[in-house]
Amino acid sequence: MDFCPAADPVSVGEMMRRLGIFAFFGVLLTLYVQLLGPVRQVMEQRPFVEKLGLIPHPQALKLLFPDFRALLGATILGRVTLYFGGLVEHFDDPRLLVKAVDYPAMSRAIHTAVKLDPYNMDAYYFGQAVLVWDVGKYRLANELLEYGMRYRNWDWQLPFFVGFNKAYFLGDLEGAAKMYMRAGELSGAAMFKTLAGRYLQEVGKTEMAIGYLETQLAGARIASVKKVLRLRLTAFKALRQIEEAVDGYRRRYGEWPLGLEDLTARGMLAEIPEDPYGGRFYLTEDHRVRTTSKFSLTLGAGKKKKVDVTPEETLRDD
Repeated sequence: MDFCPAADPVSVGEMMRRLGIFAFFGVLLTLYVQLLGPVRQVMEQRPFVEKLGLIPHPQALKLLFPDFRALLGATILGRVTLYFGGLVEHFDDPRLLVKAVDYPAMSRAIHTAVKLDPYNMDAYYFGQAVLVWDVGKYRLANELLEYGMRYRNWDWQLPFFVGFNKAYFLGDLEGAAKMYMRAGELSGAAMFKTLAGRYLQEVGKTEMAIGYLETQLAGARIASVKKVLRLRLTAFKALRQIEEAVDGYRRRYGEWPLGLEDLTARGMLAEIPEDPYGGRFYLTEDHRVRTTSKFSLTLGAGKKKKVDVTPEETLRDD
């Protein structure tokens, strides 16, 4: 004789509660899809390179899809990289690229992706590449990276990026040294501890930038980010070539050149390298080599483009 136990009233109640929750979220999802219909039609009428689209608030996505945060974060980041990659391929001239990119929307999307999945390293690579170099939001980039350090606490690359931003852009050599010490502890590489000691003193910024860019390029996986990094590395190597010529001129003739044209006139350089950002290299009164672009797409494009990419809320743990 088979024994069939009576249904547990608690289990039935729990099942009804879950069905009610699924039904509620089903209604919300239906409304969301209906709302996106008109938006999708508008986006489909725009050129491909302009399509970034509407991205919901991360809290709403967490509530609707609690078990798919990582997948949603990767999907959003994928949309951003496709958008930016399409623009990079479409505009060979970086001065035109900066005028076409919707940096505020990209910044919001990156922050949303990180809030959904703080372990996705590609989001930090992309944020560092865009926020720091293209629009000069150094502190916002460091906030993003330091948020990731709370989760990816084994990853030496995040403190490495923060340390570079502090040293090169913000002039905080003591803060940079602390970040490089942490990168050294996490990676086990003595090189970072050596750099930490150097950053406690004034060091050559060009060598610092070249070393940083070579390290970042070696670890980059997104094609559009690699292309932008190669452009920057080319620019800094050109700057370093001129700096070495200026130092050589000083050693040979016992005086500083009055301008870069002296370097070509006396055979120290065959020609002045071009700034790939569209700027012009020049010599300052204190004999330093600078460029009118400041290695920024916004300045190299001519008139500085003011870009506000500050997200609506500060990154924090929920």
